[in-house]
Amino acid sequence: MWKAAGGALRAALILCVFLVVPKAGSADPQAALGLRMASLIGQEGSAMSRLDAERMRRLVMPPVDENGNVPFHRRDWLEALPLVEGGREWQCLATALYFEARGESVPGQFAVAEVILNRVDSPRYPDSICDVVYQGARRGGGCQFSFACDGRPERIRERDAYALAGKIARVMKDGAPRLLTDGATHFHTRAVNPRWARSFPRTAQIGAHLFYRQPGA
Repeated sequence: MWKAAGGALRAALILCVFLVVPKAGSADPQAALGLRMASLIGQEGSAMSRLDAERMRRLVMPPVDENGNVPFHRRDWLEALPLVEGGREWQCLATALYFEARGESVPGQFAVAEVILNRVDSPRYPDSICDVVYQGARRGGGCQFSFACDGRPERIRERDAYALAGKIARVMKDGAPRLLTDGATHFHTRAVNPRWARSFPRTAQIGAHLFYRQPGA
């Protein structure tokens, strides 16, 4: 909200400058004032950009550890975060992570989150998290994620595992970098060998899952 308000204020001030500043070569005494205003607005815009970038860095990037590593994929860092909640999009992502990957390591769960968000970004798939997660489920078949069509009610029985999935979902939905799967849009367990895996380039292997990027996605 503040960012939008600041942008609107800068736009209004810039408009005022264009109305006040005379054409080049004019002897109007307001020229110096107008040029000074333009300079101040430019400095303010630059400062706001730096502030917005710094605020985003602090929100998205956690502090580095003693080895210089960003601890996104460390369980202890996630467990130290307060419990989180969110809207439907967050809930759909947390639910998918819980049912598809709660038995995986923390990086394995982050990797599945990357797949879902990569699909949201791809024109080949729906443009919301919930529509990606439940694609095909409403038609009664062809689900992209098995839990959505396995016929079992989505009951959360392991509260700690769901809390962890929720934190991962929050971090990823808030813009954490996708570092693990190199743009993967598909994954499967090592226990199966789907036909599509023969033609999709494999991008990563994490825990029990193999990850692939759909050509053109």
